[in-house]
Amino acid sequence: MILSITLAAAAAAAIINIWLSMRIGALRTKFKISVGDGGNEALVRRMRAQLNFVENVPLVLVVIAAIELARGENIYLMVIAAIFIFGRVAHGLGMDGGALGAGRMIGTLTTMVSQLALAIWAVWIILH
Repeated sequence: MILSITLAAAAAAAIINIWLSMRIGALRTKFKISVGDGGNEALVRRMRAQLNFVENVPLVLVVIAAIELARGENIYLMVIAAIFIFGRVAHGLGMDGGALGAGRMIGTLTTMVSQLALAIWAVWIILH
């Protein structure tokens, strides 16, 4: 069985992770900081954005895969995965602050709502 939704979400997540890494690398090059954050707030923000990404994505991908295994491809699962991925991009941009700062809150909310929806769905599958 091919888990198309999980594969698509994982592929998108991999691309976002590369993008987040490149944003960190750009600041490291610009400010000549090879290790740590050098006390640079912009670098700290970008490093934290990537760490937050890494903290949240694996669990969500596991639950998406488990639901997809249990119920097969489903438009609702696809929508939740897409919202989650959108939120991760918004959060990454929002962590820079400034005009895009609202993206942090959007990303945080979409991440939490996605995780809660997936958790409820998983429990519902178990109980039914």
